[in-house]
Amino acid sequence: MVNTKFLTFNNGEKMPVIGIGTWQASDEEIETAIDAALEAGYRHIDTAPVYGNEKAIGRVLKRWLDAGKVKREELFIVTKLPPISNRPHEVEPTIKKSLEDLQLDYVDLYLVHTPFTININEDGSFKLDKDGLMEVDVTTDHAATWVAMEALVEKGLTKSIGVSNFSKDQVARLLKNCKIRPANNQIEHHVYLQQRDLVDFCKSENVTVTAYSPLGSKGIAKFNADKGIVRDLPDLMDIPEVKEIAATHGKTPAQVLLRWIIDTGVSAIPKSTNPARLKQNLNLFDFELTAEEVAKLSSLDKNIRICDFAFFHGVERHPEFTFKNQYTS
Repeated sequence: MVNTKFLTFNNGEKMPVIGIGTWQASDEEIETAIDAALEAGYRHIDTAPVYGNEKAIGRVLKRWLDAGKVKREELFIVTKLPPISNRPHEVEPTIKKSLEDLQLDYVDLYLVHTPFTININEDGSFKLDKDGLMEVDVTTDHAATWVAMEALVEKGLTKSIGVSNFSKDQVARLLKNCKIRPANNQIEHHVYLQQRDLVDFCKSENVTVTAYSPLGSKGIAKFNADKGIVRDLPDLMDIPEVKEIAATHGKTPAQVLLRWIIDTGVSAIPKSTNPARLKQNLNLFDFELTAEEVAKLSSLDKNIRICDFAFFHGVERHPEFTFKNQYTS
């Protein structure tokens, strides 16, 4: 079983296996959560421009750094190139805006957030077609965008670069044309959506994998409902096998789900704004799952995707959109 607290990238950089996800939290909530997370021992913080919280996170980081409570080299900060900026000429200005908001000179990992690109109006709002669907930019060229991503490493704006939500084919195409290999692919990954072929392929190519929504996502149900999308989403914490294993070890179902992820060689970024749960989610290294327990959890795969981008109605028409949702046949 895995007891290391870091994954090592193909360039030698190390990423803590557990980080804090920050999507869907107000500025006040996120400042409180990041403070509590840093106090609990988190050093891996995941954000993105589309989350709207880089400034709030930057304020907390500045307080901690200025007070000498943490050193910059102890932190592992991840942010992303948003789907509205998947064009080579937009890459550098976009990361510089993120760095300004985060009040940092560099990030540790910069990811292409999605394989598809969305057009926007001059005021920053999403551009819609006559049917009210999001207008996509079908000229997305991953290889060209990647060259601009590589330049960020050379300029010291990020230590490592990677992708998010990329399929096996999309990662493979990138690997054929890159000078700097992607260090990481951040994907939805949990017991009900294991994407084992993709995970195994990435590992075989020395591309680490990070799991978002590792505990499911209750927040996305509300987010979807606000967009008129109502779906029943599974409660991973209520799976009988998970509860049984948790009881055996005297741990919470969340701790078991996270331990399974890191035991299979993947990092995880659970989101929480609750200080007690933040501590629990980090307290994973004083117990081990047996091989039988890992196998039992691995047998639960149902190919149930929670984040299917249905809230971006229209993007399913993009040639690089590879997800199944209610709008795809």
